[in-house]
Amino acid sequence: MKIDWDRRTCARRGHVTYAPDERALRERLRAETGLGEAWRCLRCGDFALGDPHGSGPADEAPLVPRGKVLRDLFILRFLAVERAVRGVFIVLVAAAVWKFSNSQDAVRRLFDEYLDVFRPVFRHFHYDLDHSPVVGTVQKTFGYRHSTLVLVAVLLLVYAAIELVEAVGLWYAKRWAEYLTVVATAAFLPLEIYELTEHVSWLKIATLVLNILAVLYIALAKRLFGLRGGHRAFEAERHSASLLEVEESAGLEPAHS
Repeated sequence: MKIDWDRRTCARRGHVTYAPDERALRERLRAETGLGEAWRCLRCGDFALGDPHGSGPADEAPLVPRGKVLRDLFILRFLAVERAVRGVFIVLVAAAVWKFSNSQDAVRRLFDEYLDVFRPVFRHFHYDLDHSPVVGTVQKTFGYRHSTLVLVAVLLLVYAAIELVEAVGLWYAKRWAEYLTVVATAAFLPLEIYELTEHVSWLKIATLVLNILAVLYIALAKRLFGLRGGHRAFEAERHSASLLEVEESAGLEPAHS
């Protein structure tokens, strides 16, 4: 069954209506009903009773995610959730290392306890903690000195902070977060490839492929680093999208692509 993302989003957030100054568009977006005035939603195309949420020139209409853009937003939020889960887990690991950095045995016992607690949860999402690069790296640090463990904890917190910042930015589709995600993810690709040379698993292969696809998708779709016209082309696309939304919602053939 095909999911209508536009109507699904409107059902949760409500309709978005707009009254353009252009008479032809305005007449096609407006309707009189027995219950009063109704305006066509810019997202799903259905009519909604009541006054429009805004008015003005068609090319200044609000940018409402719909269709392909809405699906792109869903992908970004999927990546945001994945990074948020990973960030929280790394924070817990860093807290364990930091708290018990003066005792190798205590660190090992607490870390094993955390693994026992979280292993069933992550297994439910088909994530094998026993073969996780992060878990493996932490386990190798148990024989290190106190100062080394403190350094590891700090580095883990920095890594977790990057993951959580990425998660928040991607959830709200911020352009700076897209740059950060591409750079940070690409920076760790060599480490993931090295981990594959040490131990090959389907999970590591899937994670590597997912991260490569995420880097390529965000960089190309969002026109980062000058790709496909760069920032100028991206802003021009966003500006023209408002007029296209109004024309398509009104049932007209778009005047430009």
